[in-house]
Amino acid sequence: MLMKRLSLALGVAVALVITGASAQSINLTGIYKCIQICRGDLPGYVTQNGTELNLLTEAGLSSRAWPDWFSPANRIWIDALNYSAVYSPDGMLI
Repeated sequence: MLMKRLSLALGVAVALVITGASAQSINLTGIYKCIQICRGDLPGYVTQNGTELNLLTEAGLSSRAWPDWFSPANRIWIDALNYSAVYSPDGMLI
């Protein structure tokens, strides 16, 4: 009985590690143009280093971001704005 529980626990731990490692395999570094609910006329900039992102919005607000805990494969959490943003599979839209 103990062996089954241990193997199940190891299986879950390995699945979590694999999921975390495969999350956000896309590089979002680039220049973005705001097209909806814009607060300024400047382009937005994203610089990615591993899973951490540095953002500069169209309004000139800088912030840090990282993969969203609940959906890391297609969302980022923006710290200064306190909300999550969806990005496209090809990384062209945020």
